[in-house]
Amino acid sequence: MNTMSITLRMLSHLLSYPDAELRAHLPELQQALHTERVLGAARLAELDALITRLSRRRGMDVEADHVELFDRGHGTALHLFEHVHGDSRDRGPAMVDLCQTYEAAGLFLGPGELPDHLCVVLQYASTQPPAQAKAFLGEISHILQVIFSALLKREAAHACVLAALLDLAGERAQAVKVPAEPELD
Repeated sequence: MNTMSITLRMLSHLLSYPDAELRAHLPELQQALHTERVLGAARLAELDALITRLSRRRGMDVEADHVELFDRGHGTALHLFEHVHGDSRDRGPAMVDLCQTYEAAGLFLGPGELPDHLCVVLQYASTQPPAQAKAFLGEISHILQVIFSALLKREAAHACVLAALLDLAGERAQAVKVPAEPELD
């Protein structure tokens, strides 16, 4: 287990759909983030505030907010290749390449899991030695900056999760220009 593997898994969980099972484990998730001590005190305080917010609100509201935040906006989408390839034909081969990377590491996706979903990417990164995990996060840091910025623009508490990922990549979380979102029906 590397020095950031638990933190990567916990951050992945914080970006996952917040069903009742996940919400029930928020205290353990919070404890794990503090035990591994990879993130600075200020970042941990932001994550604590997010966890407190998720645990104190009604489950249905937390779930609805998650869908609104991550499934109804391009800028906040957690599918990384959507930010790079959009709906182009290039997305398919990129997904195949990523699946092969996972399989070479002995990881296989479950039914319905897409390899470019940030939660899956983080689970993979958590299995890598620290230097490789940091380098891997560095390779996607430009996408993480865009998602971070889109979350900031929407004043979403989850922005701290992306900021934490950027910290782990050795990057400074900073707002970048985010294209305007098209209106959804």
